Amino acid sequence: MGYIKRGTASFKKTNLALFAGGFNTFAILWSTQPLLPDIAREYHVSPAVSSLTLSSTTIALAVSMLLTGSLSEVYGRKPVMTISLVASSILAILTAFSPSFHLLLLLRILQGIVLGGLPAIAMAYLGEEIEPKSLGMAMGLYISGNSIGGMGGRIISGVLTDYFSWRVAIVVIGIVSLLASLLFWFMLPKSTHFHARKLEIGKLSSSLISQFKEPGLFYLFGIGFLLMGSFVSLYNYIGFQLTAPPYSLSQTLVGFIFIVYLVGTFSSTWMGMLADKHGRRKILQFSIGILLIGALITLNTNLWFKIIGIAILTFGFFAGHSIASGWVGKLASHDKAQASALYLFFYYTGSSIGGTLSGTFYSHFGWIGVVGMIIVFAIIGVLFSIRLGLIAKRKFQLRNV
Repeated sequence: MGYIKRGTASFKKTNLALFAGGFNTFAILWSTQPLLPDIAREYHVSPAVSSLTLSSTTIALAVSMLLTGSLSEVYGRKPVMTISLVASSILAILTAFSPSFHLLLLLRILQGIVLGGLPAIAMAYLGEEIEPKSLGMAMGLYISGNSIGGMGGRIISGVLTDYFSWRVAIVVIGIVSLLASLLFWFMLPKSTHFHARKLEIGKLSSSLISQFKEPGLFYLFGIGFLLMGSFVSLYNYIGFQLTAPPYSLSQTLVGFIFIVYLVGTFSSTWMGMLADKHGRRKILQFSIGILLIGALITLNTNLWFKIIGIAILTFGFFAGHSIASGWVGKLASHDKAQASALYLFFYYTGSSIGGTLSGTFYSHFGWIGVVGMIIVFAIIGVLFSIRLGLIAKRKFQLRNV
């Protein structure tokens, strides 16, 4: 069988299916973020504790992605992805009926585990089935589904919570995701270039550990952790800030602030091009600097300045993440897909740890506590990027001796 080519019916079906799959995954993953103030009030928990509904899901997702990729090598790409999407949609509906915070947390952890089945496998499927000349476009459409799902899930949940309740919002997202899962199942062509392998846990573990011996990768993993930790910290607690006096904004208005995500679509592409031209280290440091400036601007009490600060931080985050994630494949000398999975593991771990840690700072010091943590993360990120630049330069020189 040949590869799927651009312009064919199979290509359109593949893109539509993976767009739906990406939308499903990230709408569910981030759906509770704008609802944290409502969850905190209903279950009588602190902002930091309410953020566990997001942090526990992302850490479970991070661990799951290291394993589900290997499962798909045994059982096939499409079956594992389909089970992941359907199960996460059903769990999303069940979370809306949680009588206790502990049960809500347990269901969100289970969601994280099953959600890991798409991000870990979708890129492998595209790489195997799409012709090389059409792969860039297909990958771009898949990633756009991810970002639109993340943004759409937050906006939908914010608006529905305002008019009904957060439970109704989660049910609707679950139903929409279930429909997207069925669309994925019917539309995605079966794998024709996939060859099943035996599951060898020993080899998987040894190759994972060997990635940490690769010079520079540790610093890239650390930068991913710090970038995502900063980004999620801002978005986790900005809702608490803006729904309280003196702003007293509705959940609908707070939800629509997530439209600034569109800034990231531009910055990730544009700053990536600048990195190719002027060097990854310089542009990565510049991106982290932009993130830092955006965080500082949000300290201004004027609402419009806060929104501008959020947009600037978002610009810097997406730029830095695109450069760092793209650098992983350049530095990894073997099992590049596994190195990328490890980057995503630290990236989502940063979301979990940073997102909850900043909640403690918010409870004790208010918004300045959250920004203070982001400043520390950004400074460490710059130091890591300086060290990374030296290692990459030395590695390039050795290759050209």
